[in-house]
Amino acid sequence: MTACSMACVSGLCLAFLFLAIIRGPTILPTRAPVFVVDDDLSMRISIKRLLREHGFMALLFESGAALFDHSDLQTAICIIIDIDLNNESGIDLRRRLIAEGVTTPVVYITGNDSAANRSDAIESGCIAYLTKPFSAQSLVDPVERARAGAG
Repeated sequence: MTACSMACVSGLCLAFLFLAIIRGPTILPTRAPVFVVDDDLSMRISIKRLLREHGFMALLFESGAALFDHSDLQTAICIIIDIDLNNESGIDLRRRLIAEGVTTPVVYITGNDSAANRSDAIESGCIAYLTKPFSAQSLVDPVERARAGAG
Protein backbone atom coordinates (compact mmCIF):
# COMPACT_ATOMS: atom_id res chain seq x y z
CA MET A 1 0.00 0.00 0.00
CA THR A 2 1.43 3.43 -0.91
CA ALA A 3 1.78 6.26 1.57
CA CYS A 4 -0.96 8.15 -0.27
CA SER A 5 -3.48 5.29 -0.10
CA MET A 6 -2.62 4.71 3.58
CA ALA A 7 -3.28 8.38 4.33
CA CYS A 8 -6.61 8.23 2.51
CA VAL A 9 -7.59 5.07 4.33
CA SER A 10 -6.43 6.56 7.62
CA GLY A 11 -8.26 9.78 6.86
CA LEU A 12 -11.40 7.83 6.08
CA CYS A 13 -11.07 5.91 9.32
CA LEU A 14 -10.55 9.16 11.22
CA ALA A 15 -13.61 10.65 9.53
CA PHE A 16 -15.77 7.69 10.61
CA LEU A 17 -14.34 7.85 14.12
CA PHE A 18 -15.08 11.57 14.28
CA LEU A 19 -18.67 10.98 13.11
CA ALA A 20 -19.11 8.23 15.70
CA ILE A 21 -17.94 10.57 18.45
CA ILE A 22 -20.17 13.42 17.29
CA ARG A 23 -23.28 11.27 16.73
CA GLY A 24 -22.86 9.12 19.81
CA PRO A 25 -23.29 5.37 20.01
CA THR A 26 -25.44 3.62 17.47
CA ILE A 27 -28.19 1.65 19.13
CA LEU A 28 -29.08 -1.38 17.08
CA PRO A 29 -32.74 -2.39 17.07
CA THR A 30 -33.79 -5.37 19.10
CA ARG A 31 -35.09 -8.33 17.14
CA ALA A 32 -38.51 -8.52 18.78
CA PRO A 33 -40.80 -5.69 17.69
CA VAL A 34 -43.11 -3.40 19.58
CA PHE A 35 -46.60 -3.39 18.05
CA VAL A 36 -48.30 0.01 17.80
CA VAL A 37 -52.07 0.15 17.25
CA ASP A 38 -53.40 3.65 16.61
CA ASP A 39 -55.83 5.00 14.02
CA ASP A 40 -53.82 8.23 13.71
CA LEU A 41 -51.07 7.80 11.10
CA SER A 42 -48.99 10.70 12.42
CA MET A 43 -49.07 9.22 15.93
CA ARG A 44 -48.02 5.79 14.63
CA ILE A 45 -45.11 7.30 12.73
CA SER A 46 -44.03 9.47 15.67
CA ILE A 47 -44.05 6.50 18.03
CA LYS A 48 -42.12 4.41 15.51
CA ARG A 49 -39.43 7.10 15.24
CA LEU A 50 -39.20 7.44 19.01
CA LEU A 51 -38.88 3.70 19.51
CA ARG A 52 -36.28 3.44 16.75
CA GLU A 53 -34.19 6.14 18.48
CA HIS A 54 -34.19 3.91 21.57
CA GLY A 55 -33.23 0.74 19.72
CA PHE A 56 -36.66 -0.80 19.20
CA MET A 57 -38.26 -1.97 15.99
CA ALA A 58 -41.95 -1.09 15.65
CA LEU A 59 -44.68 -2.69 13.58
CA LEU A 60 -47.61 -0.36 12.95
CA PHE A 61 -51.30 -1.23 12.77
CA GLU A 62 -54.20 1.13 12.06
CA SER A 63 -56.83 -1.02 13.78
CA GLY A 64 -57.47 -4.08 15.89
CA ALA A 65 -58.45 -5.98 12.75
CA ALA A 66 -55.08 -5.15 11.17
CA LEU A 67 -53.33 -6.35 14.30
CA PHE A 68 -55.21 -9.66 14.25
CA ASP A 69 -54.26 -10.10 10.60
CA HIS A 70 -50.64 -10.33 11.79
CA SER A 71 -49.73 -13.98 12.09
CA ASP A 72 -47.52 -13.94 15.18
CA LEU A 73 -48.93 -11.78 17.97
CA GLN A 74 -46.79 -13.39 20.68
CA THR A 75 -43.51 -12.14 19.19
CA ALA A 76 -43.92 -8.54 20.36
CA ILE A 77 -42.08 -7.10 23.34
CA CYS A 78 -45.29 -5.21 24.09
CA ILE A 79 -48.28 -3.69 22.34
CA ILE A 80 -48.99 0.04 22.48
CA ILE A 81 -52.73 0.54 22.01
CA ASP A 82 -54.68 3.77 21.61
CA ILE A 83 -57.80 3.50 23.75
CA ASP A 84 -59.98 5.35 21.23
CA LEU A 85 -59.59 3.63 17.89
CA ASN A 86 -62.01 4.34 15.02
CA ASN A 87 -65.17 2.32 15.68
CA GLU A 88 -63.53 0.23 18.40
CA SER A 89 -62.19 0.40 21.90
CA GLY A 90 -58.54 -0.28 22.58
CA ILE A 91 -59.57 -1.79 25.90
CA ASP A 92 -61.95 -4.17 24.14
CA LEU A 93 -59.08 -5.03 21.78
CA ARG A 94 -56.95 -5.92 24.80
CA ARG A 95 -59.72 -8.14 26.18
CA ARG A 96 -59.99 -9.89 22.82
CA LEU A 97 -56.22 -10.45 22.79
CA ILE A 98 -56.44 -12.06 26.23
CA ALA A 99 -59.34 -14.23 25.09
CA GLU A 100 -57.15 -15.39 22.18
CA GLY A 101 -54.37 -16.29 24.61
CA VAL A 102 -52.11 -13.32 23.83
CA THR A 103 -50.36 -12.36 27.06
CA THR A 104 -48.04 -9.69 25.63
CA PRO A 105 -47.78 -6.64 27.92
CA VAL A 106 -49.87 -3.63 26.90
CA VAL A 107 -49.24 0.11 27.15
CA TYR A 108 -52.34 2.26 26.68
CA ILE A 109 -52.25 5.75 25.24
CA THR A 110 -55.22 8.09 25.14
CA GLY A 111 -56.21 11.64 24.40
CA ASN A 112 -59.49 11.06 26.21
CA ASP A 113 -58.56 10.50 29.83
CA SER A 114 -61.34 9.66 32.25
CA ALA A 115 -61.74 7.78 35.49
CA ALA A 116 -63.71 5.09 33.65
CA ASN A 117 -60.99 4.63 31.01
CA ARG A 118 -58.25 4.45 33.66
CA SER A 119 -60.21 1.95 35.71
CA ASP A 120 -61.05 -0.24 32.70
CA ALA A 121 -57.46 -0.06 31.44
CA ILE A 122 -56.01 -1.13 34.76
CA GLU A 123 -58.60 -3.87 35.13
CA SER A 124 -57.75 -5.22 31.65
CA GLY A 125 -54.11 -5.49 32.65
CA CYS A 126 -51.67 -2.92 31.39
CA ILE A 127 -48.12 -1.99 32.29
CA ALA A 128 -48.73 1.72 31.66
CA TYR A 129 -51.55 4.16 30.99
CA LEU A 130 -50.41 7.39 29.30
CA THR A 131 -52.43 10.48 28.47
CA LYS A 132 -51.59 12.51 25.40
CA PRO A 133 -49.46 14.49 25.24
CA PHE A 134 -46.94 12.32 27.07
CA SER A 135 -43.18 12.60 27.35
CA ALA A 136 -40.95 10.39 25.26
CA GLN A 137 -39.43 8.84 28.37
CA SER A 138 -42.83 7.95 29.83
CA LEU A 139 -43.42 5.75 26.77
CA VAL A 140 -39.92 4.34 26.52
CA ASP A 141 -39.73 3.33 30.21
CA PRO A 142 -42.56 0.75 30.15
CA VAL A 143 -41.30 -0.64 26.83
CA GLU A 144 -37.86 -1.05 28.42
CA ARG A 145 -39.48 -2.83 31.41
CA ALA A 146 -41.39 -5.13 29.05
CA ARG A 147 -38.18 -5.97 27.18
CA ALA A 148 -36.38 -6.70 30.45
CA GLY A 149 -39.25 -8.96 31.52
CA ALA A 150 -39.23 -10.81 28.21
CA GLY A 151 -35.52 -11.54 28.31
